[in-house]
Amino acid sequence: MTTNPLFYFTTHSQRLGLPSIQSVSVPVLIELNDRLEFLIDPYPLLQLRHPLSMAEPRSSINETLREDELRAILAKLESDKDKEVFGLVCKTWLHLQSTERKKLCVRAGPHMLRRMAARFTRLQDLDLSQSVSRSFYPGVTDSDLFVIANGFTCLRVLNLQNCKGITDAGILAIGYGLSSLQSLDVSYCRKLTDKGLSAVAEGCRDLRSLHLAGCRFVTDAVLQALSKNCHNLEELGLPGCTNITDPGLTVLVDGCQHVKHLDINKCSNIGDIGISRVSQVCSSSLKTLKLLDCYKVGDESILSLAKFCKNLETLIIGGCRDISAESIKSLAAACNHSLKTLRMDWCLNVSDSSLNCILSECRNLQVLDIGCCEEVTDAAFQGLGNGEFELGLKVLKVSNCPKITVAGIGMLLELCNSLEYLDVRSCPHVTKTGCDEAGLQFPERCKVNFVGSLA
Repeated sequence: MTTNPLFYFTTHSQRLGLPSIQSVSVPVLIELNDRLEFLIDPYPLLQLRHPLSMAEPRSSINETLREDELRAILAKLESDKDKEVFGLVCKTWLHLQSTERKKLCVRAGPHMLRRMAARFTRLQDLDLSQSVSRSFYPGVTDSDLFVIANGFTCLRVLNLQNCKGITDAGILAIGYGLSSLQSLDVSYCRKLTDKGLSAVAEGCRDLRSLHLAGCRFVTDAVLQALSKNCHNLEELGLPGCTNITDPGLTVLVDGCQHVKHLDINKCSNIGDIGISRVSQVCSSSLKTLKLLDCYKVGDESILSLAKFCKNLETLIIGGCRDISAESIKSLAAACNHSLKTLRMDWCLNVSDSSLNCILSECRNLQVLDIGCCEEVTDAAFQGLGNGEFELGLKVLKVSNCPKITVAGIGMLLELCNSLEYLDVRSCPHVTKTGCDEAGLQFPERCKVNFVGSLA
């Protein structure tokens, strides 16, 4: 039968001076025989009983249920808390819980990692990342990576973000030892070079996601290795990798033709040739493209995206100052059903007509940033669909747009009831006092930022 019991942990810990564990709720559906009216753990200090039964226990759950049945029970637990409670029952259940654990976030040296590898034999996701503000000394080292490469052979996801002590030697071990790896984040591991990362590409051929933000020594050689070996690559993050060039992007997509998310923010050597090639080859798959401060990117890239990438959802072109209003109109018309996030702050050629086109065409747009587009005026918000539809915008940033006034914001609010955040900093004609005097009614959940730093 299928039941949803509330199990009680009862202990004799009080007389032994041990901490007690009182009623613990475990919401789990258990397939059991009708004869199992209550459960008891063989561990002498900790009993597990059905709350409705006051009879003395007749049998041990570990004698009644096979290991595969216990694993089935564990598999039905949804929350991490309930899985931890499962492991408190006894050593047998703790062992099962450990071997079934798929994800772990730790701070440990080689000795502890070896013990973890022996305990968590089916681990798939290991997070050793460090925060910028709370790094610990000496942090993750190559010695740790040697243990990981040899001990966690089922690993598919490895996060080493901000582990600044690791070098090519450790990453080489990862490439040689973790052939099943699908996701690797070594962002801001600044000692890594092409040698170690190319070994990862060669050894981890099922790699789907790779993040290399701030790895300043990375060159086109890594992209060539990815193209040759990792044909299933879907997500690549290269922000701040200034040695990446157009020829490198061209080689990358020759082999990796299913890229969905590409982040090349602040890759100042990327221009129209590379982006146009990406848009052509990855036309059906590309959903996210980030080009912040890629100042060599111009109209050719935007027109190519408009022509080929009809499924584009997120586009960041902030700081690309050569992009014209006409190419933005083409993009809005082409991606009118897919585009959800558009950031084009400091795109100085954005005009009222191009912004009006975006708002009118892109009905699914949720996030829009036109900060520092100084030519935009209230006219951009006039005649939007003649009131026939509502805008789905949740976030709008118009900071430092000096020609926008309270009247323009009022026109926008008439069509935008879902707005959650509005940034009007450094807009001299949009103040809290002015909005109050005009009687503007912002959506209930909307936060309006009138003042603050633009940094």
